[in-house]
Amino acid sequence: MLNLMEINTIENDTGKVVRVLLVDDEDSYRNAIARRLERRNMVVSQAPGGAACLEYLGDNEADVVVLDMKMPGMSGLETFKAISKYHPGLQVIFLTGNAAVAEGVEGIKAGAFDYLSKPIEIDHLAGKIRQAWELKRLEAAREQDKIFRRRLEKRMIHTQRLASLGTMSTGIAHEINNPLAIIKESAGFMRMVLDGSGQMPEKEMLFKGLDKIEKSVDRARRITHQLLGYVRKQGHELTPVDIRQLTEDTVVLIKQKTQAKKVSVQWDTEPEHQMLMHTDPFQVRQVLINLLENAVDAVETGGQIRLSLDRKDQTVCLKVRDNGSGITPENREKIFDPFFTTKPNVSENESGTGLGLFVVHKIMTGLSGSIHVESEPGHGTTFTVCLPEWQSN
Repeated sequence: MLNLMEINTIENDTGKVVRVLLVDDEDSYRNAIARRLERRNMVVSQAPGGAACLEYLGDNEADVVVLDMKMPGMSGLETFKAISKYHPGLQVIFLTGNAAVAEGVEGIKAGAFDYLSKPIEIDHLAGKIRQAWELKRLEAAREQDKIFRRRLEKRMIHTQRLASLGTMSTGIAHEINNPLAIIKESAGFMRMVLDGSGQMPEKEMLFKGLDKIEKSVDRARRITHQLLGYVRKQGHELTPVDIRQLTEDTVVLIKQKTQAKKVSVQWDTEPEHQMLMHTDPFQVRQVLINLLENAVDAVETGGQIRLSLDRKDQTVCLKVRDNGSGITPENREKIFDPFFTTKPNVSENESGTGLGLFVVHKIMTGLSGSIHVESEPGHGTTFTVCLPEWQSN
């Protein structure tokens, strides 16, 4: 049990509280030192030994520990090593006997702030305590400065990436939209020729092929617009959507990729006739394609992807779960950053671009939705996307 004497908080002449933990196995000596330090506006708690000291620090805070070097049971040096391990940054001042100066020096070498020989001069001890306290405050300020600088650097890197993304997006839009315009124009010309021609073999099939070309051109244009941020300016094209059917159609779109790796895609929820919602199907499809393709990339050959839909409180949530390699905790914080990717090279000339989840996050935000990831390395990953049942412009 602790032999502790808690004193009401008293402020020193700088307006700050110095909390001292006095550790000594001699009760009368410890009590006398505590009273004299309290008269010098310090808050003093006491512990009769090393174990009691560590127990106190486990539940309470202190700024400076004044620690007797010679104590039965756990020695002062052993106690100091435990303090350094479990309470880094806490300053320690050793008290030694006149014949134990070498032990005090050993404590300094181990990282203690200072040592004083008994009998001590109380003002000297009080001065050392304040110096140790000021050092603790200075180190804490330096650590806060480091944290601030790291956050600032991270924001600067993120800003630079966004700037690079903007430059790259402009080039992408130019390079992609120009050939798309030519394809669209050519498809229109072919449709005009077919409309003016008479009966010809497989004419209906040619019209279906043109429909696919034109729809794919429109979809590709929408993707470039999403990357450039044009969708928000132009507004969403909101229509009634059967989200389950849209998901199943998307699974068909990536069928070639799933078949190549022998990946199975299965539903965990029982099929409903329809699960209607009012949203932008083009953007939701883009989200689904990214999540499903990422899941296929994450699993080994013969892996499994499981889907589930849930409707609650006018919100529809889709879960895409894979049994792949998972995502480490440090990478989970970065996966929605532009250009960040953990994908290995898919082939000699192909690798992850780091834009897929960035675009997904942007789309979900624009649709007043949310995206959440749960993952454990070696145990797979689950992405959950939630959207309001009714989306308005």
